[in-house]
Amino acid sequence: MNSYVTGLLTMASLIMALGAQNTYLLAQGLRREHHLAIAAFCLTCDVILVAAGVLGLAALIQHSPLLVDILRWGGAAFLLWYGAQALRRAWRPAAMGTLAAAEPRSRRQALLAAAAVSLLNPHVYLDTVLLVGSLGSQQAAPLAYVFGAATASMLWFFGLALGAAWAAPYLARPGVWRLIDLLVAGVMFAVAAQLLVST
Repeated sequence: MNSYVTGLLTMASLIMALGAQNTYLLAQGLRREHHLAIAAFCLTCDVILVAAGVLGLAALIQHSPLLVDILRWGGAAFLLWYGAQALRRAWRPAAMGTLAAAEPRSRRQALLAAAAVSLLNPHVYLDTVLLVGSLGSQQAAPLAYVFGAATASMLWFFGLALGAAWAAPYLARPGVWRLIDLLVAGVMFAVAAQLLVST
C-alpha cells in the first residue's frame, strides 16, 4: 500500500503541471473531439513509460550522459518551439473562433497529434521515465507503485477531458483562450530554461 500511495502522489505532483500534452487534451475536450480516446492514449503512454523506468530504462538513461544531453537539449528546443506557438496564438484575437471553425479531425489524426505532443517532447522521458521510474525501482512493491502512478494518470486525464467538455460553453471565448495560451507559453519557456540550466 505504501508503494501504491507513493506512486499515486509522485505522479499526481508531476502530471498536473500545464504542458503540451495537457494543453492539447484540454483543447480537444473543449472542442469535444475524440477527447476520451486521447485521454486513454495519454494514460497508456504514462503507464508504459513509468513501467519502463521501473524496469530499468531509468538506470540506462542515467548512465548515458550523451542520451541525457540529447533529451535535455531536444526537450528544451521542443518546449521553446511550442511556447512560441502558444505566444503567437495569444496575439490573435479570434483564437477560439479559429479553433472552433477548424476542420474536424479524424480519430486517427487526433491520436497522431496526441502522440506527437506526448512522445516528441523529451521532457516527458526526464519526468516520467527518469524521475518517476527511478523512484519506483527503489520501492518495496514496484508493481503497486506503477498501479498508483497509473491511477493518478487515469484520474487526471479523464477528469481533464470530461471537465473541459463540460466547461466548453464557459471557456469558449477568445479572451479565455488568450489567457490559456499566455499561461502555456510561460510554462513552456520556464521549463525550457530549467532544462537548459540543469547540469
